[in-house]
Amino acid sequence: MNRENQVRQSLQAIERAMQDLALWQAAPPEPEAFFSTEPFCVDSMRAEEWLQWVLLPRMMALLDAGAALPTRFMIAPYFEEALKDKQPNCMPLLALLQHLDSLLNNPPG
Repeated sequence: MNRENQVRQSLQAIERAMQDLALWQAAPPEPEAFFSTEPFCVDSMRAEEWLQWVLLPRMMALLDAGAALPTRFMIAPYFEEALKDKQPNCMPLLALLQHLDSLLNNPPG
């Protein structure tokens, strides 16, 4: 399986894990929340909101467009900290985020 398909499957698994953990939201944050210039929109969104409404759609858009994927990528440490009060329930999600980090930091070639 090529890297792009592995990344797509990883993103889909993250979505399923968020749904299983009841972290998936039916409605997006207020539009102003997306104007944040802070990393992870930390000043306007919870970590799981950023993951659902920013990262997952952007990564899927890159894949759909056949665009280059990031190669210096590390989100698992942020989520380990952001979700520390919800552990160990979030361990499956954290493992999936670590796997995504690994896929994107070890490009083929």
